[in-house]
Amino acid sequence: MIGVIVTFQYDSAVDRERILKIASEAAPRFEGVAGLRSKVFSLDESNVRATNVYVWESEDAARAYFDDALVERVTALYGVRPTVDFVEIAALVDNS
Repeated sequence: MIGVIVTFQYDSAVDRERILKIASEAAPRFEGVAGLRSKVFSLDESNVRATNVYVWESEDAARAYFDDALVERVTALYGVRPTVDFVEIAALVDNS
């Protein structure tokens, strides 16, 4: 499994309502995405950032999803260019 951590670091206060609206409207679009096990939208106002965490079945699926066009779209959506980090998931606990 591969994790992808997408971080939007802001220079000043995060627009909380904007981030919550983005998450609420976007979440349904991730249901049923091939190869995607889960996605978390998060907001960290004290550190002035929003972070999205994805868990993918394979690195190929993750890298195919995160192309340059996607990064440009989310930059426009969030108002700041994200950093995108691919990480190996050593273990996953799912208590759902």
